[in-house]
Amino acid sequence: MKPSDNKFYRFFKTTLIGGFVVVLPLSILIFIFKWLFGIVSSIIHPITSRIVGENTELMFAGDLLVISTIILLCFFIGLFVKTKIGRWLFTFLENTLLFKLPGYGMVKETISQLFNTNEKSPFASVALCRIFGNETMVTAFITDKHDNGSYTVFVPTGPNPTSGNIYHLKPEYVHEIEASTEETMRSIISCGAGSKALLNKLLETQKENSEETQDSKKEADDQKS
Repeated sequence: MKPSDNKFYRFFKTTLIGGFVVVLPLSILIFIFKWLFGIVSSIIHPITSRIVGENTELMFAGDLLVISTIILLCFFIGLFVKTKIGRWLFTFLENTLLFKLPGYGMVKETISQLFNTNEKSPFASVALCRIFGNETMVTAFITDKHDNGSYTVFVPTGPNPTSGNIYHLKPEYVHEIEASTEETMRSIISCGAGSKALLNKLLETQKENSEETQDSKKEADDQKS
């Protein structure tokens, strides 16, 4: 096989996987909404049947009532989760069950991005980490920052990013980069293909930090003189 053929194959593979990463969560969202729509519709069917009756022109009113019920249900659940007990129950449910379901983290991330929630996702910060203390680096998501400056990171496995390992690292072993969750997920699912962009972002970050350090040093020298 010619090098050009290999290049085309890698391009086709990574592009296909990248599209799959985008389409799959959206498909899951649509499936969940249709499933929820069917359940709510069957529950309030006695009410909608009275409203619609035999008038087919009022069918949209029944669907509108179902959608309104789903919106109100989500609102009251969100209101409950804002309470101390609700927040504790939801956190307990996520840690014990939901995060163990394949794709839950990705679906949650997709919903957060679609509705532009202010709450920062635990997978929003991407980093290249030296978990062994040497020059070997792994792709990771920063899930927590601690008062002593250390980090907790999640290192997903490829090609299945729903599983992985958790590490607690000193700040000198964590190199945070300006990379999107989607870009990082595509690299993980494609077993490292596309990592060049992540490494380039690390070089850019290091260059910016070096320039800032030089500027600060120059300002300090100017003040002394």
